[in-house]
Amino acid sequence: MRWSRYFLHTTREVPSDAEVVSHRLMVRAGMIRKLAAGIYTYLPFGWRSLRKLMTIVRRELDAAGAVELNMPAIQPAALWEESGRWEKYGKELLRLTDRHERPFCFGPTHEEVVTEAVRGAVKSYRQLPVNLFQIQVKFRDEIRPRFGLMRGREFLMKDGYSFDVDDEGLTVTYDAMGRAYERIFEECQLRFLRVEADSGTIGGTSSHEFMVLAETGESEIASCAACGYGANVERAAAGALEPPPAGPEGERRVVETPGRTTVDEVAAFLGVAPAQIVKTLVYETENGPVVALGRGDREIHPVKLGNAVGAAQVQLAGETTVREITGSPVGYAGPVGLAEGVAVVADETVRPLTGFVTGANRADAHLVGVNWTDEDLPAVTWADLLTVTAGDPCPRCGEELAITRGIEVGHIFRLGDAYSEPMGCVYTDENGDTRPMIMGCYGLGIGRTIAAAIEQNHDEKGIIWPRPLAPFEVLVMPLTSRDPEVVREAERIYEELRAKGADVLLDDRDERPGVKFNDADLIGVPVRVVIGSRSLAEGKVELSHRRDGEKRPTSTARAVERALEMLLDEDAPAG
Repeated sequence: MRWSRYFLHTTREVPSDAEVVSHRLMVRAGMIRKLAAGIYTYLPFGWRSLRKLMTIVRRELDAAGAVELNMPAIQPAALWEESGRWEKYGKELLRLTDRHERPFCFGPTHEEVVTEAVRGAVKSYRQLPVNLFQIQVKFRDEIRPRFGLMRGREFLMKDGYSFDVDDEGLTVTYDAMGRAYERIFEECQLRFLRVEADSGTIGGTSSHEFMVLAETGESEIASCAACGYGANVERAAAGALEPPPAGPEGERRVVETPGRTTVDEVAAFLGVAPAQIVKTLVYETENGPVVALGRGDREIHPVKLGNAVGAAQVQLAGETTVREITGSPVGYAGPVGLAEGVAVVADETVRPLTGFVTGANRADAHLVGVNWTDEDLPAVTWADLLTVTAGDPCPRCGEELAITRGIEVGHIFRLGDAYSEPMGCVYTDENGDTRPMIMGCYGLGIGRTIAAAIEQNHDEKGIIWPRPLAPFEVLVMPLTSRDPEVVREAERIYEELRAKGADVLLDDRDERPGVKFNDADLIGVPVRVVIGSRSLAEGKVELSHRRDGEKRPTSTARAVERALEMLLDEDAPAG
């Protein structure tokens, strides 16, 4: 491809709304263009990269036995009402009506549609298992779209769905899809982890995320180098924490703590460890307020709390609600004397505490010497609410957990009968009995994976593409268009590389060398061949890898051969 005839326009300007590296570089490198908040045009240079990823995805899923189809993006509300998600999904679901005032939505995912397709065609256990996938545009009306393709409203996604006769069959399919995802990300030369995850609005009994590791990642991952355990912090558990010493002896009493509202302030004032304080936090959910109790030295994770009470939306309550529930201002809440009927959930780490400290539910006062045996404490539901931190013991082997950052690029779910049961997607077994099909769901963000690859592979100058995802593999760059010998040699190398099957971009623009070098660094093509008048007079051209920038003078006779060898070097596994 000749740059002069290609739709590739770089820019030095950094978009004002770009908060992450991939967003800045994808705009500057001419890969995407913003149309509206969270909605982007994939420009030709970006689309080439997306197509290469889609080719890898299709190849690996085909090898794993999945079959491609294409489903409608616009979905009737009736299907979502069957599954129970029409109201439950929330405001991210873009609802619309046609000219006949019939309700539809723009699909954020396709569980309902694929279930409808399979229930109409599959009747017997002999027709199972079924494993289907598509690559299609989705829409989720994010309240705050950000990070370019990382959290857009319209996005390109591979979504797949499996149907089996039982849980054992689902396990086979689920494991096969998990291995296929691992091969996909390995083939893309990305450093990643497969971790346990929260299932969110998709539902099901369990799920795993595939995280591309990057310091700029929006998700925290807990992992254990000793045994291989890994989980998103929304899901991660810790082994048994060392319990703090018992609190002050003696009967429970009220202690004045004027102006002390934080755990550290109260601990210092009373001479106790923060871990001996049980903090009381009030949260708002779509099902009403809930009170959470946790150790003073640790944080409660709102997703874990939501799972414990069956709520999708959880946020700290404002002062008005805190006063209604506890009768006290923020900073002095405690579990004794709460409003009637409010749900109370306590983290397991506070269960062994004795003689602990809590708020007294009145201003400037705390209770000391509280015990779970106190008769006026409310009924408590015990759950894992702990936000895991680095150094916590691994729940499997007890070694220390590490916390790293990552970008979710894939998510697979064991759905069970969460959709097949309410939607009547059933089969007849060998005994003639009717049973719901057991489903799995497998998502992979196409644009998100490309953005994650850039987050993991860049420097201050621009993108450093892994070869499998690079829009072009080799950049042939004549430094001048005014020297016929330079132009002729560049054309020769370009054509010979193309004939050998390389994906080549020829920078034949009439631009200054500095502009060409800056653009070359920005767009990040893996191998670069530079032809200049001075080096050509010596019978040489200059080759380099974008990753290390080391200049490799090479004879013109070996330029094509050496460029192809350097491409093979690019295929080395990611470190």
